[in-house]
Amino acid sequence: MIPVKGNDIDLGKPADFPSYGWDNEYGERNVNVPDFLASENMITNGEFWNFVADGGYRNKEYWCEDGWDWRKHRNMKWPFFWEQSGPQGSHEYNLRTIFQVVPMQWDWPVDVNYYEAQAFCRWKTQKDGSPTSQPYRILTEAEHHLMRPKEHDLEASRKDVSADKVMVTPGSEFAKGATGANLNLAFSSQNPVGSFPPSTSGHFDVTGNAWEWTEDHFNPLKGFEVHHVYDDFSTPCFDGKHSMIVGGSFISTGDEASVYARFHFRPHFLQHSGFRLVASDAKAPATHLYPGNFSGQAAARDVVVADDTNDDSNVYESEELLGMYLGLHFPSSGSDEGISSILNHKNSPLHGLSFPQRVAQLLNDLQPQRTNNRALDIGCAVGGSSFELAKHFDHVEAFDFSDFFITAAQGMQKSDRMKFKVPIEADIHEEVVAAHNEGVSAEMLNRVNFFVGDACKLKDYSSEIGTFDGVTMANLLCRLPDPMACLDALPHVVNKGGVVVMVTPFSWLEDFTPRSKWLGGFRDPVSGEPLYSIDALQTIMEERGFEKIHDEEMPLVIREHQRKYQYIISQATAWRKQ
Repeated sequence: MIPVKGNDIDLGKPADFPSYGWDNEYGERNVNVPDFLASENMITNGEFWNFVADGGYRNKEYWCEDGWDWRKHRNMKWPFFWEQSGPQGSHEYNLRTIFQVVPMQWDWPVDVNYYEAQAFCRWKTQKDGSPTSQPYRILTEAEHHLMRPKEHDLEASRKDVSADKVMVTPGSEFAKGATGANLNLAFSSQNPVGSFPPSTSGHFDVTGNAWEWTEDHFNPLKGFEVHHVYDDFSTPCFDGKHSMIVGGSFISTGDEASVYARFHFRPHFLQHSGFRLVASDAKAPATHLYPGNFSGQAAARDVVVADDTNDDSNVYESEELLGMYLGLHFPSSGSDEGISSILNHKNSPLHGLSFPQRVAQLLNDLQPQRTNNRALDIGCAVGGSSFELAKHFDHVEAFDFSDFFITAAQGMQKSDRMKFKVPIEADIHEEVVAAHNEGVSAEMLNRVNFFVGDACKLKDYSSEIGTFDGVTMANLLCRLPDPMACLDALPHVVNKGGVVVMVTPFSWLEDFTPRSKWLGGFRDPVSGEPLYSIDALQTIMEERGFEKIHDEEMPLVIREHQRKYQYIISQATAWRKQ
């Protein structure tokens, strides 16, 4: 184990860097990396053999729950590329390479998935103990960049394009010189660890040979933007279920051989990827995500970066967010348990309750022309507005970017016994049953079809989901990465005489929507006059064949705990298609 001095790392590829890049590479984040220890080499087949021979694949205590389920499902007993060559129990193996099966190469990096790497770390900690106060783990994205050769790291490449070695070096030359590496198809297979010079920090194979799994969830950097040419390369994977790999393998070329490469796979996927051991007294400087959003429809940047890398804390945060939205969408919840949505006092803002139901009721009250009696709920969150729409329409299509919320909505559709925790004070929570509002029958529940979708891709869905007499968009517009993409699609999904109810507080934030895509909320750079979103929205909707027929202030209350609430006044407008 070689010590690495901690430092700050600035992640992110410059927007003007002259090479192709995936959307997730752009943006920025500064990470403070504490001191840590990292193994000189990646873990080899020989080292991993000890784990296999010691019963590592049979011992549940080394595996996380998902990892153990994967191991049982696949009946894994050793790494996927190993092939048994001797009698059962002899632990004799050959190695499957791209072109042929060869005798086991004990000094090559072992190819395993994230779960297997995790299990090895736990086994190693139990067998030998960790050199620090924390158990062994795998490295993080930021730690990886601190270990790269200084001649070819992020800082150097920002100053000199040629420092990103793949920009100037063909595969045939990649293995040569003081910073040679098995990358960019310099060879057609892995090679023994330590075959090339070490990095500045003294570590071998920091780049090339095999990808390295990290502790980081695949995540967006600050300032992330989707690209219209490939708008769903990264965003579906910002879900806390994909793990990052770094460094590239022997077969990585082009962008994936770049210093800026940030790639990702589900933890059970197998690549030419391995790991090295890391130990530190400090918390791992990893970025973890938990699913969810703030207003129903999640933008790419709407994922929440957890401060704590502990999986349990992420689950807690997810459950807390889910409880907040179940309380918002099903305000009758807790009545049987004696817990009110709002603490009762003489100025209780009871008028802010049942916001999703009021949005749906407004659409019905405005009497859209009935062509097919179908409604669309864009950014439906956990489904309260969708079920209310089902009182008035024969069929409702409802979607949200968050599969976490859609799963909850489908749960409410199948059962009225979904439980969630209501925060009372600090660590005190009370469990309540989510309750549908009065008048929502089983027949109405079955009128709704929930699916995971992206409001910015509404036009792409139009041929599949059809057209509608009524559409609701509640607290959605200012949380989209590209509001115009959604607005442009409305003429394609709304029937003549149909009504769109759009409710938004116009809370524009660059964390969610690039400033260049805000509808308003800024001053004219020439005249200095304020430009308001509602004025821009009216122009946009009229240009697309809609007439404004209603405008009102619509308050809502979101409970944080018994004595703290978010009070929001959204602007509700309605638009009839001419």
